[in-house]
Amino acid sequence: MKTEQITWILRITASVILLQTLYFKFTAAPESVYIFTTLGVEPYGRIGSGIIELIVAILILVPKTTWLGALGGFGLMTGAVFSHLFVLGIDVKGDGGLLFSLAVITLLCCLVLLYQNRNVIINLLKTK
Repeated sequence: MKTEQITWILRITASVILLQTLYFKFTAAPESVYIFTTLGVEPYGRIGSGIIELIVAILILVPKTTWLGALGGFGLMTGAVFSHLFVLGIDVKGDGGLLFSLAVITLLCCLVLLYQNRNVIINLLKTK
């Protein structure tokens, strides 16, 4: 498989996972309310993270801003994974670890996208 195809698979995978959670966050689904209440940031954390996830998903899909979206996605998913590991647990309300798994998959997709865009990031850091 060509690198371009792999890149698009990573972009679409990360974006679809980020976008599919928005319905639950923006409609105050009981699972989302439980998660953000447990974290002590309901409702602002739930709504705020949903807005950021929407922006990140769009940035990931646009080739020129993929690196920026992947950086944001990496930050978001690092927070999600740590929240699962240290506060929520892997299995949240009997989901069998699905939310944790989706966070890890998205995190890995973003890491690979960041690696693929490392030259863009390095060039931006080198500019005056």
